[in-house]
Amino acid sequence: MRRPAVAGTFYPAEADVLGRTVDELVAAAPPGPAPKALIVPHAGYIYSGAIAAAGFARIAGARISRVVLVGPAHRAFVNGLVWPDVAHLRTPLGDVAVDLEAIGRIDAVPDAAAHAREHALEVELPFLQRLAPGATVVPLIGSHADAETVGRALAALWGGPETLIVISSDLSHYLPYSIGRALDQRTAARIIALDPVIEGDHACGAIGINGLLWLARRKNLRAELVELKNSGDTAGTRDEVVGYGAFAFYEAV
Repeated sequence: MRRPAVAGTFYPAEADVLGRTVDELVAAAPPGPAPKALIVPHAGYIYSGAIAAAGFARIAGARISRVVLVGPAHRAFVNGLVWPDVAHLRTPLGDVAVDLEAIGRIDAVPDAAAHAREHALEVELPFLQRLAPGATVVPLIGSHADAETVGRALAALWGGPETLIVISSDLSHYLPYSIGRALDQRTAARIIALDPVIEGDHACGAIGINGLLWLARRKNLRAELVELKNSGDTAGTRDEVVGYGAFAFYEAV
């Protein structure tokens, strides 16, 4: 069991408050077609919750039974992708089962310590618990891996409409509002163009973004910018902002 590390700081620790918060954030987001993959931010809900909800709202009503969740390792340097070596991930809303069979299909090393205090995946789980209840997860984090390595792992787990890919990433960090906004707009344009060379200081989850973009080109996916804001738009000062984007990816019909 991997227990929550940021309940009460990044999001509410009380189950009823957390459930209501997620429901309200999703209800305020415009609906859209169900995507195959999402990029969503992972800051505290007061800062990025509405942007994450704009992405997750797209999966409302979709029949998703497995979520491949990839994010950066903020608190440890990790080569390649690692998983938490547990059977369940806990949040105040309950436990999410880890898809152990799916993990066995890829080259991911168990590393409970790297996951123990990591928030990048944890903050996405309550959205999944409300919108894809009962879905299993494949929780992966990393610091350094090339786009092809991550892309091939995603390809091995791609599945069909029952499988959702979620990449957890914020964008620019601690820049003045106008500079951060302009940089995030350029990064968003590269993501929409499926350009798999996003730099780490432009998106902290670049390891997952680039892997998805590498694969998206090969699968001829269409990318859509759902929302683009920063902490200066939501709940923070405009002296030093963090950027947040939600992106949806669709397979050719």
